[in-house]
Amino acid sequence: MTDDSFEPVAALPLVSRGQLRSARQLLQRRGRDESGRFLVEGTQAVREALKRPEIVEAVIVDDPARHAELLSMANPDLCWAATPSDIAQLADTVTSQGIFAICRQLESSWDDVPAPRLVVICSQVRDPGNAGTVIRCADAFGADLVVLTKGSVELHNPKTVRASVGSIFHLPVVTGVTLDEAVAHLRAHGMEVLAADGGGASLDQVEHSGGLSGPTAWILGNEAWGLPESDRALADHVVGVPMWGQAESLNLSTAAAVCLYATASAQRAALDEPGASS
Repeated sequence: MTDDSFEPVAALPLVSRGQLRSARQLLQRRGRDESGRFLVEGTQAVREALKRPEIVEAVIVDDPARHAELLSMANPDLCWAATPSDIAQLADTVTSQGIFAICRQLESSWDDVPAPRLVVICSQVRDPGNAGTVIRCADAFGADLVVLTKGSVELHNPKTVRASVGSIFHLPVVTGVTLDEAVAHLRAHGMEVLAADGGGASLDQVEHSGGLSGPTAWILGNEAWGLPESDRALADHVVGVPMWGQAESLNLSTAAAVCLYATASAQRAALDEPGASS
């Protein structure tokens, strides 16, 4: 995009002390819960938020000229400039990109996806970076839905939002349900439920046998203890990612990427078969 592809941004008013204080409170869970809002940090995440203007309540930048392209996407009445010290108070990163959006919290329900084909369930996943990266992977491989069960990290945690790199704005994320509830709902909608964990069938064997071509929901367990036996028992099958090198294991988000890619590829291949229904 060239510099003359959007209108130059006029000087923005400085964010007020009260606005800055309200934005800073969104770095804490209590502030987010009480206000029903959350803070989005970074160029790409803010870009994706601005594609849903109904949820954006403010945009704060360090340098209007540097962020002119994104500001051209926003309601100018909702845009504010901030000093370097103000930006430092909002940043959740060591080196901030200098742009933030305040958004109304996202709400999703099962009704948003009446006939899912690919779903990932994060069961008590506590690390916000992992949760955000799983959402990003789900988005990348065309999943219909992500579920964060009770006991998982909050969807609107700044680190979760940042790790998703804007993908939280692209697909529904259902929160606050138990694993039992999620499995029962998805199975009732014709999905096979697979638990990603060691000790089960090898992913490549399941794929080669055609076991990934139908509607599939993957359960991913906690980073530290994986999936308890009671959770594994809820799945139709336990499936492990084969490793042929010397690494002891894969981290959660990497395993999610492998499982989602394999399933999405199998589903697309099945739909391309002669006579397959869309």
